[in-house]
Amino acid sequence: QVQLVESGGGLVQPGGSLRLRCAASVSIFSIRSMGWYRQAPGKQRELVAGIGRGGSRNYADFVKGRFTISRDNAKNTVYLQMNSLEPEDTAVYYCNAIVEGGSMGDRDYWGQGTQVTVSS
Repeated sequence: QVQLVESGGGLVQPGGSLRLRCAASVSIFSIRSMGWYRQAPGKQRELVAGIGRGGSRNYADFVKGRFTISRDNAKNTVYLQMNSLEPEDTAVYYCNAIVEGGSMGDRDYWGQGTQVTVSS
């Protein structure tokens, strides 16, 4: 089974920065795409940023250039650099991966989540 382990969350003041990490137990070359989602209390889970195997990236509109998704293929790790954080960014952030399954087809995996709290 593929494991995704997130880290890097915590408490930060408005305007501060955090870097989230998602370490995968399989090579990123076996992953079709990875993305960061977040879920705030009382709200639906929403996409924050995604990156495809070819390096294409997409971001939610609310990011407004503040976040950057990147990857380190040698370490099988995807990062989300978050700058200029706002209280509205407070949520549990989840790593998602779509992994190639050969003849079985692609499969969807989720990490356990890491809490991000932006508050004075």
